[in-house]
Amino acid sequence: MSDSPPEGSDLDPAEQRSAVRERYADIATQDEGCCSEEATSSCCGDGAAASTSTEVGYSAAELAAVEPGADLGLGCGNPTAIASLEPGEVVLDLGSGAGFDCFLAAREVGPEGQVIGVDMTPAMVEKARENAEANEAGNVAFRLGEIEHLPVADATVDVAISNCVINLSPDKPQVFREAHRVLRPGGRLAISDVVLTAEPPADLRADPDSVAACVSGAATIPALEGMLAEAGFADVTIERKDGSQEFISEWDDGYDPSEFVRSARIEGRKPAD
Repeated sequence: MSDSPPEGSDLDPAEQRSAVRERYADIATQDEGCCSEEATSSCCGDGAAASTSTEVGYSAAELAAVEPGADLGLGCGNPTAIASLEPGEVVLDLGSGAGFDCFLAAREVGPEGQVIGVDMTPAMVEKARENAEANEAGNVAFRLGEIEHLPVADATVDVAISNCVINLSPDKPQVFREAHRVLRPGGRLAISDVVLTAEPPADLRADPDSVAACVSGAATIPALEGMLAEAGFADVTIERKDGSQEFISEWDDGYDPSEFVRSARIEGRKPAD
């Protein structure tokens, strides 16, 4: 066995995308969100409590600022907290789900700014658009598309954020190339995601449910650093989040995902011309 854990899952890319799309379509059409009092599990795993959002880094004020229905408990961090958003900026959320991070970002960039959410699940985009109306978020728009092929023009975005989504992609280098393409010179990444810290069990790497639940499709920090550098990013930093094993360990009742994944903050910048 290699001393280094493998990168990504053992699934065929089409099978992986199908598993992810099916899982999050089911989540989008649930009567109760993953963070509701009635919910008994997290959407990223199968055994987390409804307090996941505060555990991963959202404040009570942030949770109260967004109308119910947008926070589905899908994240493993708070990307808006590390994005240092400024009024008037254009923000892109890769894998925007029901729109929670988009609505938080919209508060930071203000009416002169813009937030674009991209998600590949039609039911989730529909739910996000309904939430935009409920939150009266006129500066937020949601688009259907894959994060490997963003429906966004070149050099039109100031900040790209994402929350526990890139680990789900079967082609992570392409995701970073696309993020680099749409960012303006000097634009930046602010991502919360899981990173691989040890080799996961072989049966999980080939299990569609485990991959779609954010526990067996992640890459190591050195691999992600290489992907970001090859995509053209500078000033790359990837820092594991202390204490993340506490909520990750609850993602499944049958095993402990924190034995091989941790939450991390991933940042980088597109060099200015």
